[in-house]
Amino acid sequence: MTSTTRSTAPMVRVEGVHKFFGDLHVLKGIDLEIANGEVCVILGPSGSGKSTLLRCLNQLEEISAGRVHVDGELLGYREDERGRLHDLPDKEIARQRSRIGMVFQRFNLFPHKTALENVTEAPVHVLGLPKDEARRRAHDLLDRVGLADRADHYPAELSGGQQQRVAIARALAMDPEIMLFDEPTSALDPELVGEVLSVMQDLARSGMTMAVVTHEIGFAREVADHVVFMDDGVIVEAGSPTDVIDHPQQDRTRDFFSKVLS
Repeated sequence: MTSTTRSTAPMVRVEGVHKFFGDLHVLKGIDLEIANGEVCVILGPSGSGKSTLLRCLNQLEEISAGRVHVDGELLGYREDERGRLHDLPDKEIARQRSRIGMVFQRFNLFPHKTALENVTEAPVHVLGLPKDEARRRAHDLLDRVGLADRADHYPAELSGGQQQRVAIARALAMDPEIMLFDEPTSALDPELVGEVLSVMQDLARSGMTMAVVTHEIGFAREVADHVVFMDDGVIVEAGSPTDVIDHPQQDRTRDFFSKVLS
C-alpha cells in the first residue's frame, strides 16, 4: 500500500512503555509509531525486549508504565477527565485483543482439529459468526496461504511451514486491524522458511499493518517500511531498512549487523 492511501494517524502508538518482571527491567521507556498499512520489522539480539514489546501490544503482558494506543484506542485502560487510568474489565480487554492478530514461534494449533476447524474456531466462538460463513472464510484464507488442499488435514499431518501458515490463516480469520509476528520462522527447518515469508510478503503487499520480530534480515530489507533495532530494553536506532541495516549510526547497531551479516 502506498503512503498516499494510508491514514495520517498511526495505527499503533507506544508512549513511554516500561515493563518489569520483578526486579528485571525489560522495557525501558519505549516510544514507537506504526502507520496504517506499514510493515515495521523489529531486530535485535536475544533478550533485548523485542518479544515482550509485541506481547504488550497484544495485552498478553501488562505494561508497568506508559500507554499503548491501537487505531486511536487506549489499550487496557480507561482514562478519566483527570488523566487517571482505570483498568478495563476482562471482556473489554478481550474485545481489544480480538482486533490484533498474533502469530507465535510455535504454532499452537489444536492437535485434535483439522486445519479448517482450527481456522473456524475463534470466528464462531469469539465473533459469533455463523458456522457456514466461518467455514467459507476459512476455505478462502487457507487458499490464500496456499493450503486449500490441506483443509481436512490434522496438524500432525502437516509440515512445520504448513502449520505456521494455518496459524497465519487462523489469525487472519478474526479480521484483525494489525498482525503481530513473533519470530514466526525461528522454529522451522531452513527449507520451510521461504514459504512462510512468502505469505507474509503477500500480506504486506495487500496493505496489512504488521509488526514483525524476526532474524530474517533479507525479509527486513525487502518488505519493511521501517526497521527498529532494539537492545537492552531500548530502541537504539530506527529508520528505513537502508538506514538501519546498511548505514547504521550507532556503534551498538553497527556491531550487531557486522556479526549477523558477516
